Amino acid sequence: MDSDRAPAECRPLICLVSDRHRLSPAASTVRQLDDLVGLVAAAAAAGVDIVQVRERDLPGRTLTDLVGRCVHAADGSPTRVVVNDRVDVALAAGAAGVHLREDSVAAGRARALGRRGWLVTRAIHDATEISEQLAGVDLAVFGSVFPTVSKPAGHGVAGLSALGAAAREAAVPVLAIGGVSEERLEAVWRAGAAGVAGIGLFIDAARSGHEWAVGLGRLVDRVRQSFDTLQPLV
Repeated sequence: MDSDRAPAECRPLICLVSDRHRLSPAASTVRQLDDLVGLVAAAAAAGVDIVQVRERDLPGRTLTDLVGRCVHAADGSPTRVVVNDRVDVALAAGAAGVHLREDSVAAGRARALGRRGWLVTRAIHDATEISEQLAGVDLAVFGSVFPTVSKPAGHGVAGLSALGAAAREAAVPVLAIGGVSEERLEAVWRAGAAGVAGIGLFIDAARSGHEWAVGLGRLVDRVRQSFDTLQPLV
């Protein structure tokens, strides 16, 4: 972790991953994008720590515009907007950082391209050679921990034991992703996760309230109550 960063707050980390198709499946693209920006605003109001914009099918210009709108929607809150894989888009849109996949540019390269305080997160799927996987990374997102509709049939499920192994080996916070529901929060905390990331977890929570921010606020409270151990916010 970069020593130039501000002093850490202590709380479980909460990361919303976007999917406009699941959020508004029957809507036009314009409406989907508008709804997604609204969800980001609600997440920021609810106290979500990180929003990962993961709209990989969008053209570069449209994605850059969307990320810029999401950054604006979170403006004035502690919520940080990062972009899945696209360092160029993150820089152009003023995002707080980038989330790297296994086939993305190396973390050191991504950090060198970014501004001071640039947040670099990475997806990991096992605990093998974890120090190499997470070199130069601030935060790891581990999964899929459970079966999830976000991945195709036959996609591997890592499970809680592998999550625990990754959390023990990693020198950075590890978030659990993939099939994490409110009922499974305590299980991922007991396995050693520093927080949670997800798609459906947040969409379902948003829809549960009379306003999206209300439903998301309840989820944020539930996560913080379920995680009995405090981890540093990078």
